[in-house]
Amino acid sequence: MSTLFLIILSILSSLVPLSFAGNVRVNNPCRSYCGNITIDYPFALQYGCGHPGFRDLLFCMNDVLMFHISSGSYRVLEIDYAYQSVTIHEPHLSTCDTLVLGGKGNGFAVEQWRSPYFNPTADNVFMLIGCSAQSSLFQGFPGKHLPCRNVSGMGCEEYYGCPAWSLAGRGQMGSMFGSGPPECCAVAFEAIRAINLSKLDCEGYSSAYSLAPLRVDGPSEWSFGIRVKYSVQGNEEFCRACEATGGTCGYGSNGIRQLCMCGDMNSTSNCDSVTSATDRRRGHGLVTVLTGTHFNSIVNVFFHLLGVLTLASLHGELATTGSDF
Repeated sequence: MSTLFLIILSILSSLVPLSFAGNVRVNNPCRSYCGNITIDYPFALQYGCGHPGFRDLLFCMNDVLMFHISSGSYRVLEIDYAYQSVTIHEPHLSTCDTLVLGGKGNGFAVEQWRSPYFNPTADNVFMLIGCSAQSSLFQGFPGKHLPCRNVSGMGCEEYYGCPAWSLAGRGQMGSMFGSGPPECCAVAFEAIRAINLSKLDCEGYSSAYSLAPLRVDGPSEWSFGIRVKYSVQGNEEFCRACEATGGTCGYGSNGIRQLCMCGDMNSTSNCDSVTSATDRRRGHGLVTVLTGTHFNSIVNVFFHLLGVLTLASLHGELATTGSDF
């Protein structure tokens, strides 16, 4: 009896849909780490993860996270997801202690298709060093109308006070309003849209950013590096909806269309749509099976057989008792 009971029970259980399986959420397969930096949406190291505008951007080399754009490669110092900024640095960027000349610096310029997603922050100052009088930086700005100006309280007048200038044997200031250009010209990124030393005909550059509301005392306390503001251009809602339903944000093989990754399946909206579609397919299959086998009849047969087996067992026991007499 016990064997037949288990067989029937196994058949019935195989007809019960595992609807809860569609609601199982998986861990984020795109979140990763490089050194002590967490890489999460919209960034990613794996192709297909993150936002399509951020693809082929970050690379992890020996636990050092690198940021690669058309102007060159930079070391990532920090990703601030709350402020939506990434801080980068490169060895040919001049600081208060060292001037790097010879036009070696990367500057900062991004590919045209990527430019809507990345711009140095408004409080980031670029200080261009040793630019020639023929530089496009000064064309159209005769005399005192030069584009050089302080940005967030940081500029060349203070930067000249750094020991790097005397160590490099450079004069502090050129002729600001005379025939020659200044030795250093501070600009905001939006004023020229690209920092390209070759095109600007400059020998070097520095970059510093403000950590407002902190106020620092002189350039020796400036934060040197490039602080870049990033944006996903109004596509936040897609990823929020995806993550709210247990999915992971990514993009398709064409590198353009956003996708919500839901375990073994992808969606162009969120994981609830995948779950609903899966449940409908499972439900349809179940109805087909149950219609063909008459589920109610199976249940009736099960209990009928169970009753027959119980009666047979009782008769067997009575027969055995009778024979004992």
